[in-house]
Amino acid sequence: MKFENILAEINGFGRFQVMIIVINFISRFTLPCHFMLNNFIAAVPAHHCDISSLDDGGIFMNLSHAERLLVSIPVKQDGTPSSCYMFTEPQYHLLLNLSNITDGPTVPCQNGWMYDNTTFKSTLTSQWDLVCDKRGKNKATATIFFVGVMFGAMSFGSLSDRYGRRIMLLVSYVSGMLFAIASAFSTTYMMLTVLRFFTGFCITGIVIASQVLSVEWVDIEHRKVVGVIDSLSWTFGNIGFAAIAYFVNDWRWLIVSVTSPLILAIIMWRWLPESARWLIANGKFEQAQMYLKKCAKMNGTQESIIALKTETLSTIIVTEKRNRSYSYLDLVRTPEMRKLALCTGLLWYCIANAYYGISFNIASFRLNLYLTQFTYALIELPSKTLSYYFLDKVGRRSTVVGALLVTGACLGINILIPKDMSVARTVVAVIGKGFSSISFATVVLYSSELYPTVVRQNGMGYNSFMARFGVAVAPLILLLDDVWKDLPQAVLCCTAFLGAMVARTLAETRNRCLPETIEEIEQKR
Repeated sequence: MKFENILAEINGFGRFQVMIIVINFISRFTLPCHFMLNNFIAAVPAHHCDISSLDDGGIFMNLSHAERLLVSIPVKQDGTPSSCYMFTEPQYHLLLNLSNITDGPTVPCQNGWMYDNTTFKSTLTSQWDLVCDKRGKNKATATIFFVGVMFGAMSFGSLSDRYGRRIMLLVSYVSGMLFAIASAFSTTYMMLTVLRFFTGFCITGIVIASQVLSVEWVDIEHRKVVGVIDSLSWTFGNIGFAAIAYFVNDWRWLIVSVTSPLILAIIMWRWLPESARWLIANGKFEQAQMYLKKCAKMNGTQESIIALKTETLSTIIVTEKRNRSYSYLDLVRTPEMRKLALCTGLLWYCIANAYYGISFNIASFRLNLYLTQFTYALIELPSKTLSYYFLDKVGRRSTVVGALLVTGACLGINILIPKDMSVARTVVAVIGKGFSSISFATVVLYSSELYPTVVRQNGMGYNSFMARFGVAVAPLILLLDDVWKDLPQAVLCCTAFLGAMVARTLAETRNRCLPETIEEIEQKR
């Protein structure tokens, strides 16, 4: 007997399932905000050396601000003032416009920097001077956060398979909120990075547990709907984040603002059910029966489940030993599972690396940060709506492959477009972002359908680990522009094409029952 047979009797997409989706939607709103947070809390305002040390009490003191900068800050080859160097002494001859010589002796900034606070009241950059030779620390903030997410995915994936989806969601809500709020009151850069690591570690439980919980409660026909809706929570989160960041331009209060939805998620957690599939797979038939009856009652189909006995539930999984603990080792013990884990892991890495590589690079187009963030988020609405059509008509595998090919093509095209054509480059990037979001939205649903129930959370935890590894590497790839301006784009382009090749090797899951055991996967050989 299949679990889908029971879902068909009690309505696999009624009010009960809608309640689960709504609660998970609210809790997931904060996730894209934290994932994209570095675009704003670590933004680099226009800056130059603090030139107060050059004030000799004479001519310099009587100059206007513009004139002081002219005689104190050297000009780079592109005509813009240097951000990292200053003259050793004022070059007063530059005021006379009689000479274009600006190659006087220079030194790195001696007394810190002055920042333009027009756009941002305060950022990590201005708080701890993360510019010039400390530029790498700025990017490292995002990398450290995603390393936390990476290890959190492995931990929460395993814990969710052992202790259940519901309880681990609460742990993730509470711990993620506490660490995030604490990070907003950091007094040193080191304190911030440690707290951001643990914030990422804790909130990643929301990502993997909520998606699996939603999928495990709906029937085959509506799984794609759940996948698209869960993915849209990220889109609305990103759209809302652009608005929140616009009005909250202090990095500390921005962290507090985007974390606050977790308070509502904690309150609503009491109505969230445990996965009946997980309960049955772990031999907890009475609890499964209780939730199934609640589902039937809320969906108005209680008559069809009156005769449901725990003995009936015990026949759903009979091919593998119950009450044994499954671990990540079960992903590689058998040939087909090993192949599945290898391919999905690499696929998630490629998709996440390309998606976030594009998302983190919004400053490179030299347009308004808020508008670019909003546009990047808005393009996901039609993209993910389109993915709903693709999932049904062409299947999961073809959707992922096609979306990654277009993403890679857009990244390649942008290498050829001149840098001064900012609008054209942004349009191409937005198209690439849209298709990369289609691949991300699809692969989450696709992977949850590929893995059997007994290790589904472990599988999703492992995949999330690989994805966050890809995200953690993305900021470091962007630093390759010091070697060649277009090298980051070229690397991301190759990554997207590699992902498309890997996706071609996976099986199609459209209109198929979710596998319950590892044995089912191995029998497909």
